[in-house]
Amino acid sequence: MKILSMSTATNNLSVALNDDSKIIAEKNEYDARNHSAHLDPLIDQILKEHNLKLAEIDRFAVAIGPGSYTGLRIGVTTVKMFASILNKDVIGVSTLQALASSCNEQTALIVAGIDARNNNYFAGAYINKENGNVPVCVIPDGHYHIDTLLSAISEYCTANNLERVIYVGTGFEKQEEAIKKTNISFSFGTEKQNVVHAGLIGKLALKAQPDDPDQLLPNYLRRTQAEIDWHKKTGEAYKPDSDYVEEV
Repeated sequence: MKILSMSTATNNLSVALNDDSKIIAEKNEYDARNHSAHLDPLIDQILKEHNLKLAEIDRFAVAIGPGSYTGLRIGVTTVKMFASILNKDVIGVSTLQALASSCNEQTALIVAGIDARNNNYFAGAYINKENGNVPVCVIPDGHYHIDTLLSAISEYCTANNLERVIYVGTGFEKQEEAIKKTNISFSFGTEKQNVVHAGLIGKLALKAQPDDPDQLLPNYLRRTQAEIDWHKKTGEAYKPDSDYVEEV
């Protein structure tokens, strides 16, 4: 099965081609700022380099969040269009699960997170089960203050006799002193592990159940500032009259 996967969730723009579980090619643009301009050329490069047409792709996969509001919309809209026009499978993958899948350790709790500023994180915790290649979520993906997140990590490790935590993603290094206070052995991910890789999204999508392209939506995990302000002002749910969404 040929899978074309992508992540536009963070500053790292990533596109990959998988053949079943094998990553055939992956292209990354680090610290990219304009995914809408760069995504299609990366897709085109990978297809041309492997003598493929878009119609020959069996399945499309994308990081659906958390992440940049605008970035997520670009990736999700792209795969929905491809899947609908070509009548192919589409899979939405958690950005945090993709980060966690960069770690193969089976004796550690893997905490994947994206810095959401002001000591807040989009984060979730995962474990790798024996002989499994899909990280299992044990602390749900959510929007956490660092204190709340560390408390949940401590509780889970104590209850499950885990003695080590690996933090992958962005912004955890600046919380090192707070993390030390948990008295749990820990390490931070490598530079490679700390970015979202489309090839890993493709691996996660291999055995996943396809989504309905019409129902696939970004998973922001937090309301936009426009929604927050509108609710404070009116007490009602925000109903945007355009497709503009503010960046994280």
